Order: sequence, then structure tokens, then C-alpha cells
Amino acid sequence: MRLLVLGGTAMLGRAVAAHAIAEGHDVTCLARGTAGPPPDGATWVRGDRDGPDGLRGVTDGDAHWDAVVDVSRQPGQVRRAVGDLGPVADHFVFVSTGNVYAVHSRPGSDESVPLLPPLDGDVMTGMEVYGEAKVACEGAVLDGFGDRALVARAGLIGGPGDWSGRSGWWPWRFAHPVGVGGAVLTPDDPDLPMSLVDVRDLASWLVRCAASGTCGVFDAVGEPNTLGGLLSAARDVAGHEGPVVAASADWLAEHGVQEWMGADSLPLWISDPQWRGFGGHTGAAARAAGLACRPVAETLRDAA
Repeated sequence: MRLLVLGGTAMLGRAVAAHAIAEGHDVTCLARGTAGPPPDGATWVRGDRDGPDGLRGVTDGDAHWDAVVDVSRQPGQVRRAVGDLGPVADHFVFVSTGNVYAVHSRPGSDESVPLLPPLDGDVMTGMEVYGEAKVACEGAVLDGFGDRALVARAGLIGGPGDWSGRSGWWPWRFAHPVGVGGAVLTPDDPDLPMSLVDVRDLASWLVRCAASGTCGVFDAVGEPNTLGGLLSAARDVAGHEGPVVAASADWLAEHGVQEWMGADSLPLWISDPQWRGFGGHTGAAARAAGLACRPVAETLRDAA
């Protein structure tokens, strides 16, 4: 397969390119290179997708691609890619996000949940409109490629290269406890639905879908799990034997502890009931289409 990866230098795009190379595919990465070079074995075409001619290096002459993989969040970039690559690409794989959904309160949901309205414009200016921007990107891909497109609505991605710290922080904290007697503070919400898909498993599946021409819309999420299950796995990975102190959401808020990710946070925890189902999509359709997930302990171990 001749595979074009738009990007290929950061976490997921790089994993896709690396896996495709390992599988023997002919891989080209179009990237500026600000996040570094693509993996060894890829052909690197430098290009800036924000420019009107940013894709010229992969569309000129007798260019032809069996598949394209795109992870962009910028609607203008995706619209340009669809327009420029439509005549020279057989299949388009777009990595979207579970943030496209308008409702996040129901665990056990699937791809039928209503979407947010698409972003009106070409540029996502901030994360507060991330979901709307990805909806606009999805629309461009599906309008342009139709039944030649796959949209993968990725859940929380973890493992090697997780810059957010969400998958690596808990193993690190359990390995470096600071409480009395080695105590570790956790949110008191063990039943919160929360899954984690390994970047390597997601990349492998995307490459297989690209090679086979798999089409459709899928929630590409990890095996159903809970916050308690993830923390237990992280504790086992770290070999932690000290006490675990579970604190209520009110207590954590009173003490300035943040949610989900970032400074002063306990990652992976969400207290808002309107978001209780965010990490609880079933992913059944993607698993039926071949997405296979390794034990979550491996993901947590390799992210730490």
C-alpha cells in the first residue's frame, strides 16, 4: 500500500507511520517538521497545510495514494486535503474524537449519539471549540470521500508519547508516593466509566483499515473499564503497597484539586455528571471491525 500520512511526526500520526513501515507499506509523511522528523523509513515531504499550495508535493505529477491518514483538527486544512487529494487517493482515514458528541452523560453509548453543530469557519482558535471543529472536519471528509472514507472517533489515547500525562501520571504517582506511609490520594469514584486505547493498538487498526479499505464511522475506544480499574492497574504496575486514600469530589474541589489533566489535577477523573459517559462508549463496532486492545497495564506501564 502507498500510504500518505498527513503529519506523522507527533504521537498518533507517528505511530501510524511507524506501524505501516514495519508492515512493509510504502509510507510518505507530509509535515512541516516542527515536532521533529517522521519515523525512519518514511519519505518526508515538507509542506505547510495552512498554505494554498501546501499539498502540492503530494499531488503533483503522477501522484497516487492507496490511502491517506489525517489527524488534523483544523477544518480548513481538512477541506483542502479532501479537495486536493480526492482525485489522487482511493481511501481517506480521518481520526476524529469523542468530543464531537453533544451528549456525554450516558455511559454505554455508541456512534448514534447526536453531534455538536460544526464549527463555522476554517480555523479552530481554542480547545473550547475542539468538538465543533472536529465535526466540521468529519463533514468535509464524508462529503468529499463518501463511502471511501473511515472516521475513527478516538477515545482517550494513552501509551508511549502521551504528552498529556493522563496515562502516565498514575503509575508515576504510585511509584513515587508522597503521603504518610506511602499513601496516594485518589478520587472516590471507582465506578466512573473510563477507557483507554493504546496508541499502538489504534495505529495498528488504522493501518489495517487503510489497507483493507474499511469504511464507516467508529468509536475507536479502549475496552470498557472504570477509573477504579485503571487506578488498580496503575498501582500494580508501580508495585505500590502503601495506603490509598479516596477523597470526595467536594473535598478535592475545596483543596484546589483539578480534574482530567494539567497542573494540580488528578488525571482521568471527571466529577460533572453531564460528562459521566465520556469515557464509557462501548466501542463495539470498532472491535467488530478488528480493533484489538492490549491489557491496559501495558499501556500504563509504557506511558510512565
